Amino acid sequence: MTRASHTPGVLRYTAFSGDPAGGNPAGVVLDASGLGEEEMLAIAAELGYSETAFLTGPTDGRTFGVRYFSPKAEVPFCGHATIATSIALGERVGPGELVFETSAGTVPVTVSEEDGSLRATLTSVEPHVEAVDAADVTEALAALDWPAADLDPALPPRIAFGGARHLVLAAATRERLADLDYDFARLEALMHRLELTTVQLVWRASETVFHVRDPFPVGGVVEDPATGAAAAAFGAYLRELGLVPEATVLTLHQGEDMGRPGTLTVELRAGDPRVRVGGAGARIPD
Repeated sequence: MTRASHTPGVLRYTAFSGDPAGGNPAGVVLDASGLGEEEMLAIAAELGYSETAFLTGPTDGRTFGVRYFSPKAEVPFCGHATIATSIALGERVGPGELVFETSAGTVPVTVSEEDGSLRATLTSVEPHVEAVDAADVTEALAALDWPAADLDPALPPRIAFGGARHLVLAAATRERLADLDYDFARLEALMHRLELTTVQLVWRASETVFHVRDPFPVGGVVEDPATGAAAAAFGAYLRELGLVPEATVLTLHQGEDMGRPGTLTVELRAGDPRVRVGGAGARIPD
């Protein structure tokens, strides 16, 4: 266990699972008002989770500024650390509405209690989807060691944004998705050039159920166990391409291939371009 996990003020929560051994662990610092950028980065690096959230101070009782750091750099938005932080706050101030002022924009969160446990649902900033050059897709596939024939033609490659940028690539089979052994440096270089936070690898199990994985070399980790920002971007991608109804609820399973299963609920609402991403959370014991 890292020394950072015992530093006063650094909490550890998992997001998108009610089991501390599942979902995606995040560091949570509820009062980072006295910390500088280098100190935040050092804490995140020492903790070693894919992201740590730092609350920079409330503007009122339920509105907070927040910054997110991976072990290597600051990121504009992190969904799972937002969920983890919301669960931590919900345990202290109770269920209800929260607002996070992030570098990507304002992100409202609803914390609710279900069967004695807390659940948090974030509402993304307005998303968008853009085309990706064929040469960049070829480079991504080469870094992943995925033949182009292993892609699902029904879900074409795109770059999607829901607070951060993600390249969406769809596997034709569950087996293809499960076999992830990529060139870390090569994929990292491509992601830096395209300003990507993760690569969102997906496999469609049914009309509304997907299995997903997120390589995250730019953050200094091989894979993110459950990725809320990518889930928001993916929901926007599916709607933009007309692959799901305008109003629908999707279930994303992530982390199974890492031994940290989690479930992300993605809601699209008619007339609202934003995407809602929700899940359970739990304190990770020291």
